[in-house]
Amino acid sequence: MRNIWLLLLVLAVSQAGFAQMPGGAGGRRAGGGQVPAIGHFYGKVVDSKTGKGMDGASVQLILSKFDQATNSRKDTVISGMITHRNGEFSLENLPIFGNFRLTISAIGYATYDQKVAFDLKGLRGAGGAAANGSDGQPNMDRATAAANATDKDLGNIKLNPDAQQLEQVTVTASKPLITMGVDRKIYNVEKDISAQGGTGTDVMRNVPSVQVDIDGNVTLRNSSPTIFVDGRPTTLTLDQIPADAIQSVEIITNPGAKYDASGGTSGILNIVLKKNRKAGYNGNIRAGVDQRGRMNLGGDINVKQGKVNFFLSGNFNQRKSIATGQTDRTSSFDAFPSLNKSAYTSVLSQSDRNVNKGYFAFGRGGFDYLIDNRNTISLSGNIVHGTFEPTLNSNLSSTADSLGQAPDPTLFTQRYSTSSSHFNNHGAMLSFKHTFPRSGEEITADVNYSQGSNDNYNLVKLTPGSWQQQQIGNGDNKYFTAQADYTLPLGEKSKFEAGGRIAIRNNTSVNTIDTLNANNEFIANQLLSSNYTFRDRVFAGYLTYANAIGNFTYQLGLRGESSDYKGTENFTNIDAGGVQTPAIGHFSNKFPISLFPSVFLTEKLSDDQDLSFNYTRRIDRPNFFPAVPLHRLFRLSEPQPR
Repeated sequence: MRNIWLLLLVLAVSQAGFAQMPGGAGGRRAGGGQVPAIGHFYGKVVDSKTGKGMDGASVQLILSKFDQATNSRKDTVISGMITHRNGEFSLENLPIFGNFRLTISAIGYATYDQKVAFDLKGLRGAGGAAANGSDGQPNMDRATAAANATDKDLGNIKLNPDAQQLEQVTVTASKPLITMGVDRKIYNVEKDISAQGGTGTDVMRNVPSVQVDIDGNVTLRNSSPTIFVDGRPTTLTLDQIPADAIQSVEIITNPGAKYDASGGTSGILNIVLKKNRKAGYNGNIRAGVDQRGRMNLGGDINVKQGKVNFFLSGNFNQRKSIATGQTDRTSSFDAFPSLNKSAYTSVLSQSDRNVNKGYFAFGRGGFDYLIDNRNTISLSGNIVHGTFEPTLNSNLSSTADSLGQAPDPTLFTQRYSTSSSHFNNHGAMLSFKHTFPRSGEEITADVNYSQGSNDNYNLVKLTPGSWQQQQIGNGDNKYFTAQADYTLPLGEKSKFEAGGRIAIRNNTSVNTIDTLNANNEFIANQLLSSNYTFRDRVFAGYLTYANAIGNFTYQLGLRGESSDYKGTENFTNIDAGGVQTPAIGHFSNKFPISLFPSVFLTEKLSDDQDLSFNYTRRIDRPNFFPAVPLHRLFRLSEPQPR
């Protein structure tokens, strides 16, 4: 909710922004609207000689307001507390604009009296599409900067007379639908009301550079992208994530050294889910209905008391889609003098109607435990279940003289296909974050596990006649990752990042195709059926450095990866005499070490123009599918008896 208040109320002004009213707005925005109380100051009071935290120091935050009755300014204490045993203090639910003074006193120590403010200067230029802001900082996610600006760490405060004056700058700007970063575009879903009540696939229809076809297949740069959730790989698919749970979508067409090197040129779609850390109790419920009478329901609740922040959300969506198609084709063939046949024409007409009905349910919950002002442990999890039942009715009629060999050149066939599919997905993430007194310096570490499974059944019938075929498939995909990252600001415009990552994936897929025989029994077709499993592991580390020189911004990175792959296939071997024998095939691959450099360069030409160049080395890792022995390929190519 802090992000939502900030973006909808505080940043709801023009791109250019404006300075605070002379003398301070007294807790109100220049336009006269009430400023949301979402600010948070925290820090630690220490003895200037020993450096130890001070217990029992009095901390007061004073706001200078304009009193219309006396036509003068008046100081008002808006928050205060006594420091804990370790000297820490935390002041929440504060207005983010105004002239603040922090006063700290303790018996035997000089009073500390210093101006403080929320540093919002990093938001200048957030409304434009430039890769870096007018403050000259390297390219960054302005949405993240907006949230961090209202949560300020004042560092270790020493009680001595030589207090350091803090700079106070207040700038506001509106959050646009699309913002630009050095290596990505950020699409803010909360600005797109047309996607509410749908799924992640519906969101992608409005995202620049992303294409969604009529069947819901999503492509980026003409190939399927890798899906991340909150910066980590997932087994979730886009149609399993409700649009109401998405805060933004990051389109990373050319991932740098921080990201996995696989995926070729397709890139990454990073789904950032909504988060809520507003103090107290808050939540919402929502409901909707589409033009086909399908319902969608959702709600979430957030409770933050003391050091614990608990959140829970859920969505239920019904879906129904109808697709129709018509195909008409005329084919003309030359004469066959050797067969004494004249030229002939073949006409085909096909009509299709596909109805897909189903539902999916999505739940997400977890908690954050604030060990102290600079250390936080978070645990979150999600669960998804869905069922879909598509039905296809296809009428096909064709007319051809078949070189004069068919007694009736007109043929009519009806194809009917009914299916059912079920999917389940669940996952959990445990993370830790430590921030340093120096702004922007932090360490994060997390472990993530997700597992998805699916069961599919499809029955196809052709009439006239009694030909039937059924397909039964199931599989599961397990993904485990562990990652740690460190960020170190080296100056106002430069920073260094480093990290390491372990990723392990296990996949199982079983697909059986049966055909109805003359005895009305389904017999498995071993040539078309498959049963295989594989495991791949990737161990990686990376380094990046970013800096800005005037209007020129650059980011350099290097990633090292070691990977290995192992797979097993169970199949039926058919010898020259047609004898079938169960067999097992094994396959593997290994790369001890591979290096992947990346370079991102951006020159700001004007307020609305940038010139960018980037280079990365990427790979397409092998995708393992069931192997087909050569003799089976030859057997498939043999002509079938008529």
